[in-house]
Amino acid sequence: MHIGIDFGTSYSAAAAIIDGELSLVRFGDAEQFRTAVFFPERVPDPNDFALTPAMEAQLEIQLRLARTQQRQLAAAAAARGQAPGSRSEGELHREALRVVRRQWMEEQTRAATASVASFQHALFGEEAVEGYLDSGGGNLIESPKSMFGYRLDPQVRQVIVHIATHILEHIRLTASRQFGVPVRGAVIGRPVEFRSSMGAQGSLQAIEILREAAAAAGFDTVTFLEEPAAAAMHYHRSLQQRQYALVVDIGGGTTDVAHAQLGGGEAARIARSWGLPRGGTDLDVSVSLHSFMPQLGKDRISMPAHRYVDAASVHNLPKQREFRQQDYRLVDEPYGARLRALQEPGATTRLNQAAERSKITLSASPHHRVELDFIEHGLTVELDSTDFRNAIATFLGQLERTLASVRDDLDELPASIFLTGGTSRSPQVSECVQACFPGIPLVRGDPSLGVVSGLAVAASEAGHQPA
Repeated sequence: MHIGIDFGTSYSAAAAIIDGELSLVRFGDAEQFRTAVFFPERVPDPNDFALTPAMEAQLEIQLRLARTQQRQLAAAAAARGQAPGSRSEGELHREALRVVRRQWMEEQTRAATASVASFQHALFGEEAVEGYLDSGGGNLIESPKSMFGYRLDPQVRQVIVHIATHILEHIRLTASRQFGVPVRGAVIGRPVEFRSSMGAQGSLQAIEILREAAAAAGFDTVTFLEEPAAAAMHYHRSLQQRQYALVVDIGGGTTDVAHAQLGGGEAARIARSWGLPRGGTDLDVSVSLHSFMPQLGKDRISMPAHRYVDAASVHNLPKQREFRQQDYRLVDEPYGARLRALQEPGATTRLNQAAERSKITLSASPHHRVELDFIEHGLTVELDSTDFRNAIATFLGQLERTLASVRDDLDELPASIFLTGGTSRSPQVSECVQACFPGIPLVRGDPSLGVVSGLAVAASEAGHQPA
């Protein structure tokens, strides 16, 4: 059986076509789950390396081997009448230390691999966040998709693949139980452009990670479909008349646009697609920086601005690690104490939750009050809709420029705009889309399920193709 999987930055969902009808995979009582996994076990961190007496002994052995090898090479060079090359004692020590450190990391990774190979201790979705906050330890990985396109060293890449494997296997096993048959094939959605530090190579790496994780999760066949194309397939089924439509999918991590010929009983045809590697998680970070971080000294004390960006970027593990390693004992009060409180386990996650709730609340209400007692007793922040619009102004500008570029690329304007994706719930965001295409009907799809519905259609077609 084949299913469609929307492996989202913020939330994930899955669905299949059963007897011609869309059937969503249910995760408990919900039709989607937060893309987060919590392991009580500890995922290895290269920065935790420290020499133990046993490793000191290994280091001495490596040094003796290196010195012996250097003497042998010098003797061989002298026999050939060549000047012997040599490395200093410091260079030999650094090389031996690299060997010992590499061996330690490999052992740590193997231990982590073994410890996360079972589901008995892993939690997913909101339960993962709650488990992390309740435990005060372990590892919470949120939005792993946002890391797929970034430069990763081999050990970190292996850990990321394991995390993606757990999420995909969680989806596959849940679907298999619900449908009563083994799920072995999937069509997985992908953005037009992954968030990346490596350009196009980052998107290639992201697909490799997903393909590798899917195979380890028990999928025999996997194909990928751009997310706006999947949303277009969903919208296509509702159109009686043939038309050109613009599909705008604004998700947690990316904004994707597709120009497609849809409806009229003919096959859907995707003419072109565009991508902006920004989405709802960027709004969360912006709200945090604009409305919360001033309470921790942003723009009020002499502190590099990137420290606050590091603290707000809960989906970026290296930035989180960098923030927690700083010493804020000499920072002026009350900001030093507040920053140190934010370094406590789970505190940045709580602050991000507050920013996300503020984004959701201010999308519908003019005012919102946030209590930050986990940072300082009695600390509160008052926000209003103007604060929210100012906080997300950068994203709205990026969205406007992307849609303006789309409009300039089109030979003729679309007959309709189909808007989907979780971030499309924000009136400020949907107003921006409408303002870029005035007078064109805006059709609102299900913000959470527009993409997965189209992926289920594509999966059904894939499942009926001959092997």
